[in-house]
Amino acid sequence: MSNEITCFKAYDVRGRIPDELNEDIAYRIGRAYASFVSPSKVVVGHDIRLTSESISNALIEGLRDSGVDVLHIGTCGTEEVYFATFHYETDGGIAVTASHNPKDYNGMKFVREQSRPISADTGLMDIRALAEANAFEKVDNRGALERLDHRPAYIEHLLGYIDKSNCRPLKIVSNPGNGGAGAVVDALDAALPYEFIRMHHEPDGNFPNGVPNPLLVENRAPTIEKIAETGADLGIAWDGDFDRCFFFDELGQFIEGYYIVGLLASAFLDKQPGQKIVHDPRLTWNTLDIVAARGGSAVVSKSGHAFIKERMREVDGVYGGEMSAHHYFRDFSYCDSGMIPWLLVTELMSTTGKPLSALVQERVDLYPTSGEINRRLEDAPKSLAAVRAAYEGQANSSDDLDGLSLEFDDWRFNLRSSNTEPVVRLNVESRGDAELMREKTEAILALLGGEPA
Repeated sequence: MSNEITCFKAYDVRGRIPDELNEDIAYRIGRAYASFVSPSKVVVGHDIRLTSESISNALIEGLRDSGVDVLHIGTCGTEEVYFATFHYETDGGIAVTASHNPKDYNGMKFVREQSRPISADTGLMDIRALAEANAFEKVDNRGALERLDHRPAYIEHLLGYIDKSNCRPLKIVSNPGNGGAGAVVDALDAALPYEFIRMHHEPDGNFPNGVPNPLLVENRAPTIEKIAETGADLGIAWDGDFDRCFFFDELGQFIEGYYIVGLLASAFLDKQPGQKIVHDPRLTWNTLDIVAARGGSAVVSKSGHAFIKERMREVDGVYGGEMSAHHYFRDFSYCDSGMIPWLLVTELMSTTGKPLSALVQERVDLYPTSGEINRRLEDAPKSLAAVRAAYEGQANSSDDLDGLSLEFDDWRFNLRSSNTEPVVRLNVESRGDAELMREKTEAILALLGGEPA
């Protein structure tokens, strides 16, 4: 029988229950994490999935059998594990979650001290190898287990990003998709002048309204319909472990994460001029324009949370944003949060007196984008080479930081390969010319060929 454990990915653990991830594997991962990190105290929390409590308990047994003390924060979002790890100054943290994966999946996300991520190039594969070997020594003193009520301190921290006196009454559709965000919205409610219109609010690992993933177009309709029905000022939806949040304006329009990056950059630079803003290279012009206009400094980073967090630490960035709706904050130990963004956006709506559509539409018109388009190809490297050969000679600049980025006078694009499958991801933007953007998008897709992924 093979000892291979297949649920380890580039950034985390994700696998189908029980063949790829089960209580035995979770126990061994706990032992392996302890062997690799050598922590004395670790935070553990889990999402609302039906298997999360049993997987979490097995993980905790593995940690304790390694002599590690565990602070168990119970059902929570991934960012609450990050918070408890840095706030209580522990040696690491593990969130049991499969985020937006199907309901028969589960997984884990790992951090060390100060909530520094552990990914494939910083130890995740070492943990995998230790778990596969399953050769752990018996320890003399078993670790202790303590239940920790971190939530009051976490809520206080979240509210520290805004001035509550700025906030005016807003009507907000709140859609956690039966994931974990509802409990935190309820906890914040008492401190804010907002009226929350709750839908799919009860946590339910059966996901009766579909897997909580607002990036799927078919999952957006209920939020859009509720905004129209209630006359709400905006809608917010989250994925299952709420490390990402997604916005809908008062007209029911879904707002691409790219434009939220610009909004949050402006929110920070208005309060703290001259700060550094970290962004990914897929779509850039709107962010660069906003940061320059407010006297900030824009710093590009390769896409992916481990790269963004490392770059933010290097340059002491106050905020980092990806078009994929991951938003990172220096005062949150450079980690991503799905709660801080909507607090800042609603404060911005309050202070400007502008509806969300007005805050965003001007930027959409200035820098229209294709959104990310995925294509499945038989030979991704060959297709990428064909696009490079067709366009690089005409470009003003070329960059290979993360895939291929080419810039021209009035448009630019980024084309990058998936690390895990024969798929390429295309993003195109232009300077105020939606027709040009569409024309160039179609031309590149024709050159790529393949099928939509």
